[in-house]
Amino acid sequence: MGERTVAKRHTVLRTTTTGAVSAALVAGTALGFAPTAAATGTAAATTGGVRFVDIAGDGGTVLKANVVTPAGSDGTRRYPVIVLPTSWSMPQIEYLAQATKLADAGYVVVGYNSRGFWQSGGNIEVAGPPDVADASKVIDWALANTPADPERIGMAGVSYGAGISLLAAAHDERIKAVVAMSGWADLIDSIYSGRTQHLQAAAMLGGTGFLTGRPSPELQQTLKDFLASNLDKEDEMIAWGAKRSPAFQLDRINANGTAIMLGNAWGDTIFPPNQYASFYEKLTGPKRLEFRPGDHATAEATGLLGLPNDTWTNAHRWFDHHLKGVDNGIDREQPVQLKSRTTGTYEGYPDWKSVGATEHKIALAGEQRVYANVDSGANGGVLMLSNLLDQFLKLPPTASIPLLPRSFAAVWQSERYESARRVRGTAKLHTTVTSTESSGTLVAYLYDVGPLGLGKLVSNAPYTFHDRTPGRPFAVDLELFSTSYDVPAGHRLALVVDTVDPLYIEHNPSGARLTFSSPAADPSYVSVPLRGE
Repeated sequence: MGERTVAKRHTVLRTTTTGAVSAALVAGTALGFAPTAAATGTAAATTGGVRFVDIAGDGGTVLKANVVTPAGSDGTRRYPVIVLPTSWSMPQIEYLAQATKLADAGYVVVGYNSRGFWQSGGNIEVAGPPDVADASKVIDWALANTPADPERIGMAGVSYGAGISLLAAAHDERIKAVVAMSGWADLIDSIYSGRTQHLQAAAMLGGTGFLTGRPSPELQQTLKDFLASNLDKEDEMIAWGAKRSPAFQLDRINANGTAIMLGNAWGDTIFPPNQYASFYEKLTGPKRLEFRPGDHATAEATGLLGLPNDTWTNAHRWFDHHLKGVDNGIDREQPVQLKSRTTGTYEGYPDWKSVGATEHKIALAGEQRVYANVDSGANGGVLMLSNLLDQFLKLPPTASIPLLPRSFAAVWQSERYESARRVRGTAKLHTTVTSTESSGTLVAYLYDVGPLGLGKLVSNAPYTFHDRTPGRPFAVDLELFSTSYDVPAGHRLALVVDTVDPLYIEHNPSGARLTFSSPAADPSYVSVPLRGE
């Protein structure tokens, strides 16, 4: 804060601009329109330190952008620069409230509408090579047209902007620090985990993409094949996703030594937390991982309106330390920071593998047979809505475990716990399945069950198989989505498996039956990670 010169006139204008931008952001998102660019070319209108500009991206594609510079900057000094690609379907004013705060703290900030959306040119490439090249072009423009320091460059973004920022860090060694919020490291593992299409997530992304932008022909075909379960194109779709996944460019990122902060929500129904945790563990440079309650981008949402927000506060601290050299202690904190869904308190860990220090196994004894194609009543909720209720009201999806129809749901329960069980990390299911058909889908749910039998969802995950021999048993190993949840004393855990969930596309032929067994030589169980006492 001591690096800037603040004049009263600038302060008033910035405050007014921030309020106006925040209101416009809400209105624009709700009503579905984008702001009109203030000017064409690099000339721009200025309002309270904000310039609206056109930047030539890869291949000359016009990217609509805005620039905020520190008050009092007169060209005699250089400032660290932050580049902010917009989220999927969001207008270019998305980050202006945060950009103003960053500029007040001594940063040059350039936010731009990702290609294919709103008034930017080109097509939606889903963080493909043109998007990565665009990021470098925006950096080039900032260095040529603002008092940006070429030695102190950072990128940040929410969701789509997070993915682009991580991929850009793999290809542009000038980027020294990244904050990636509610993004993805592995696109395949995000929307195709367990070889199962995440229906609501893909439909939402596809629908909003068509409403607010111009999907490329490649994206249109990929989405069509994905939603149609075209297995003949599965390898092509996986290759398409791998090209857009930072996890597949880990060597480049590590070689560049970029300081990376990752933030996500436990209940993210578009980019579940597991893939971020796995990516984090493989990073070798400065790194930080934060998980909080909520759904996709809800942990950062209030910060986009300029309101107090833990994720954005730590993002600023991350940049202050790694781009400005501020000794603010963030490098001495435990690098893995988790906020409990139950208590709302933070816990620090030295690494991800230390999160679930104790393994609690629940035996899945006996044999249970279920008929497919019927939703038993156990499900993962509704995209965005269910985990928002969990975030703000502690109301996760529920099911009455005693009333679940056993013809359509397999159910196992633990003993009642005399003391609380603090679930932390990734629960894992191991079981043996026999199907009457060669293809099928199962969905596993872990519930916290109270004295009256009401189960609150702790975690879930889908699993799909193809080309299995009917009647022949096969082993299934499935990671449930990572979480932080406290099971109260007097409660028990229940593992429920059924075959239908509105969140996913299921592949159960009509009349199919699944049998779950626990052979003596290979017992079935669910392994639940617990925080050490």
